[in-house]
Amino acid sequence: MNTEKDFSPLTPNIVRALNDKLYEKRKVAALEIEKLVREFVAQNNSTQIRHVIQILASEFALSQHPHSRKGGLIGLAACSIALGKDSGLYLKELIEPVLTCFNDSDSRLRYYACEALYNIVKVARGAVLPHFNLLFDGLSKLAADPDPNVKSGSELLDRLLKDIVTESNKFDLVAFVPLLRERIYSNNQYARQFIISWIHVLESVPNINLLDYLPEILDGLFQILGDNSKEIRRTCEVVLGEFLKEIKKTPSDVKFAEMANILVIHCQVADETKLTNDLIQLTAMTWMREFIQLAGRAVLPYSSGILTAVLPCLSYDDRKKNTKEAASACNHSLMKLVTPEDDKEEEKSESTESPTKKDGQPKTEVDSNDMLNASQESVGFSNISFFTPASADRPQVTLDLDGIVQVLGRHLHDSSTGMMTRIAVLKWLYHLYIKTPRKMFRHTDSLFPMLLKTLSDESDEVILKDLEVLAEIASSPAGQSDQGGSRDSADNKLVLKVPEGAKPGQQPITGSKAADSSPSTPSMNSYFYKFMINLLKRFSLERKLLENRGAFIIRQLCLLLHAENIFHSMADILLKEEDLKFASTMVQTLNTILLTSAELFQLRNQLKDLHTQESCALFCCLYRSWCHNPVATVSLCFLTQNYKHAYDLIQKFGDLEVTVDFLMEVDKLVQLIESPIFTYLRLQLLDVENNPYLIKALYGLLMLLPQSQAFQLLSHRLRCVPNPELMRTVDESKYMDSKQQVASKRASHTQVDYNELLQHFDRVQSKHLEVRHQRSGRASDHPDRKLM
Repeated sequence: MNTEKDFSPLTPNIVRALNDKLYEKRKVAALEIEKLVREFVAQNNSTQIRHVIQILASEFALSQHPHSRKGGLIGLAACSIALGKDSGLYLKELIEPVLTCFNDSDSRLRYYACEALYNIVKVARGAVLPHFNLLFDGLSKLAADPDPNVKSGSELLDRLLKDIVTESNKFDLVAFVPLLRERIYSNNQYARQFIISWIHVLESVPNINLLDYLPEILDGLFQILGDNSKEIRRTCEVVLGEFLKEIKKTPSDVKFAEMANILVIHCQVADETKLTNDLIQLTAMTWMREFIQLAGRAVLPYSSGILTAVLPCLSYDDRKKNTKEAASACNHSLMKLVTPEDDKEEEKSESTESPTKKDGQPKTEVDSNDMLNASQESVGFSNISFFTPASADRPQVTLDLDGIVQVLGRHLHDSSTGMMTRIAVLKWLYHLYIKTPRKMFRHTDSLFPMLLKTLSDESDEVILKDLEVLAEIASSPAGQSDQGGSRDSADNKLVLKVPEGAKPGQQPITGSKAADSSPSTPSMNSYFYKFMINLLKRFSLERKLLENRGAFIIRQLCLLLHAENIFHSMADILLKEEDLKFASTMVQTLNTILLTSAELFQLRNQLKDLHTQESCALFCCLYRSWCHNPVATVSLCFLTQNYKHAYDLIQKFGDLEVTVDFLMEVDKLVQLIESPIFTYLRLQLLDVENNPYLIKALYGLLMLLPQSQAFQLLSHRLRCVPNPELMRTVDESKYMDSKQQVASKRASHTQVDYNELLQHFDRVQSKHLEVRHQRSGRASDHPDRKLM
C-alpha cells in the first residue's frame, strides 16, 4: 500500500499500524480510530465519519494486501463501536465490505471478518434487520466453512442474530422467504443445519407467521428430513411437528391445496433401500392424513393425486407398519368424503353437453349387439400427473372422478399391485358406484374388462370384492338403458326377478320399461346380461378358473344377486353355446352348485314342487341347457320330482356313448342321492305304488353302473324298498286320499310338455355325438396319432 497517499483524517501512524502484520499493532490503530470517530460523533460531523468508513472499506478491507484487509476489518468494527446507536445510519457502508471478506481464501481473514461483523451487529442490534438478507446469505456460506475457527465464529454471530430477530417486531419475513426458499435446497450438511435452525427460531417467534409461507419451504424441509445426519433429521422432525401442531390449531388459515402436491410426491418412495426415505414417507403420510381430516371436502379436487400416493402403501408389510396405518387412515377418510352430492354437481351443465352424453348415458354408447369382450386386456388409461385439480376456477368443490378412475384402473391393471392395494381399489370402485352411479357408468365400458380379468386373481378376498363391484354394476338403476340387453327382444324370454332385500333407493320402473323384454329390471340392468355372457366367456377361455374358482364365484353371485337370475341367464346363454364340451362341463358345474350349495336352498325348494307357472318356466329353461349333460339332466328331474321323465331319459342312455367320465358322473349322482339334499326322495321310496318310476329310474342307474362301490351303495338302498302290500294302512280311505294327493300334485306338472323336452334332449345329444365323431375322425387321420 502506498503510505504516502493522503488518508486523512486517519493519521500516518494509524495507517501504518493498520497495515502491520501484528494483531496487537492493528488493535492499537483500531482504538485510535474509535477515539477519532467518537470526536466526529460529538461534533455531529457525519461527512468525516463517512469518509473514514469509506477509506477503511476501499483502501483497507478491499485491499489486495492481506494485512491491510485485516486492518480494515478491525477498523470498521472500531467505527461501529464508536458510533453506538448511530451506527444504524452507516450500516450499509459498514457491512458490505465485511461480507465481501467472507469469500476470502485466507481462513484467518474470514475469521476476522466474522469477528468484525459480530461487533458491528452487536452494537447495531435491531437496526441490522433491514440488511438481514445480506447477513443471512453471508452466514449461510460460513456455516459450511471447512475451518473450525471460522465455523465457530459464525455460530456466535448466528446466535446473536437469532436473538435480535427473536426480540424484534420489525422482521421482514416477506423479503426473507425467497432467500430461504433458495438456500433450503442446499445439499451441504452444515448449511442444512443452519437453515433448519433458523426455521425453528422463526417458527417460535409469536409475531412471525411463517405458516403462511410454509408451501414455499415444505418441499425443502422434506429434503432436509432425508439428511444422513441424525441430529439434522431430529431437528427437522421437531420443526415439522411444530408446524403440524399449528396447522391443527388454525386450519382455516392453512393453504392446504398448495401443499398437497408436495405431500403426494414425498409419500412415494423413490429408493426403498434408503432408511431416511421411510421417515420422509411416514411423515408425509401423517401430514396427508391430517390434511384430509382438517380440510374435508376441500381436498376432493386433488383426490386422484392422493390415491396415487396412498394406494401402494396399503400393501406394505410390518416393517412399514406405521406408514401402512397412516395410509389406511388417509384412504378411509378420503373415501368418506365422497357423497351422493358428487353425482349431482354437473346436472346444470348437462343441457350444454354434446348429444352423445344425454340422459346420463356413458360417453361411449355400446351397440346392443356388441358384447364386452372378456378377453380384452387393453386398459385405456394413460399416465396422469400426480396432482391436478379438476377445475381451478369453480366456486364449488368438485370431485375429480375421471382422475380417480384413471388411478384406480392403473392399479387394478398392474399385475405387480399388492393384494391389499387391489382390495382397496375394488372398495373404492364399489363406493363410487354406490355414491356416484350416474357418473361412474360413463367409465363402466373401460373398467368392465379389467374387473372380469380380476376374477382370475389368486386371492379369494380380491375376488369377493371384485364380485361385489360387478354385482353393483349389474344391479344399479343407473345402468338402466332404453336399449336394454344385448339380445334381440324377439328372442329374449328371460324375466329376471328382484332379489329379496333389494338395495334401498332402487325404485321399480313402471310403464313400457317394466314390460320390456330386455333382461333389465329395476334391480338387473343391461350390464347384468353382459356380465353373465362375459363371465361364461372367461370360464371358457380359462378352464383352470372354472375348475378352481368357478363354483366359488357362482355361489357368491347367488348371494349378491338373485340365484334364479344367475341360473336362468346362464342356462339361457349356454343353450346357444357352440363349444359343446364347455357347455357340458359348465352344466355339470352349475348342477353341482344347485344340488349342494347352501346358497341355493331357496331355489331348490322352488324347483322341488312345480306348482307355479314361474317355477315350471324355470325348470324348462334349466332343462334345455342341462341336456348338454345327460346325468345332470336326470339329477334335475330327481330334484323336481319328475321321476317318470327321469326314467324315460335313462332309457335313452343305452343309445349314448358310455364313457368313463359318464360313469363317474353317475357315481357322483348316486352319492348325492344318499346326501341330505335328497332326503325327500329316499322317503318317497316308502310309497312304492305312488312312485313306481322313481324306483325304475334308480334301478336304471343301477344297471348303468359297473360293479363298483356306488353300485353296492345304490343296490343296498333299493333292497331296503318295502313291499307295497306291507306299507298299506288298515284305513283304505286314507290310502286313497294319498293317491289322490299324488295325482293332484302330478297334475300341476301338466304345464310342462315332457314330450317336447325329450325331443330336445335327443337333438342336443345328437349334436354332441356328431362333434365327438368329428373329433375322433380328426384324431385317426393324424399321422402321428397311435392307438393306445
